Amino acid sequence: MVFAPMTLNRQVARKAAIVVLIIVCLAAFKYLGLGQYLTLDYLKQSQERFAGLYAARPLAVIAVYMLIYILATALSLPGAVIMTLAGGALFGLLVGTVVISFASTIGATLACLVSRFLLRDWVQKKFGERLAPINRGIEQEGGFYLFTMRLVPAFPFFLINLAMGVTRIPLLQYYWVSQIGMLPGTIVYVNAGKELAKIDSVSGILSPSLLASFALLGLFPITVKKIMAAVGRRKVRSSTC
Repeated sequence: MVFAPMTLNRQVARKAAIVVLIIVCLAAFKYLGLGQYLTLDYLKQSQERFAGLYAARPLAVIAVYMLIYILATALSLPGAVIMTLAGGALFGLLVGTVVISFASTIGATLACLVSRFLLRDWVQKKFGERLAPINRGIEQEGGFYLFTMRLVPAFPFFLINLAMGVTRIPLLQYYWVSQIGMLPGTIVYVNAGKELAKIDSVSGILSPSLLASFALLGLFPITVKKIMAAVGRRKVRSSTC
């Protein structure tokens, strides 16, 4: 009987420590004005300097870049698009895609884990009925549901990380589906980063036709699965008649 309150107190203390750490990081980001370094103008002005650093110490630059990207994604800080463009300009298409794909997925998974640890019980109690469709979608469609959300541009990535954290999706499945689902968009932005000097705004990178293609690609697996399930049910009915 003594151990339960002690375990509960430790869990509360861990949650409080994580909340304080996140608040400190966000306050430091705001107070130090770090957002100015995650703009398109700053990236263009610093491209040659970053290129020189990368030429001198490529592994160190990649490691620092990945660490910053992971932290920014895990804390849901703004600037992921700028970081991706920077990776394309600095590393090129192949290396940039590999580095950013893993950094963004690790960061997204950490954000999901933090959301699950801090918010899941409270959110499930308060919004359990509203989350029921999402939980059913995860249970019925599995990774296809998350894959669709990752590809359809209507869903901001940081919101997906937070929302999925309060669902029952296994963390390992969340990781590999996210890595596959985010890969097309990563390639587009990394490729755009190679032509950084020609980019005037981030909003112009994804054309309406490309957005529509992503949406269709995201809906395709679920559509096929539902069609196959419907065909299977029809065969069962016909065999029982």
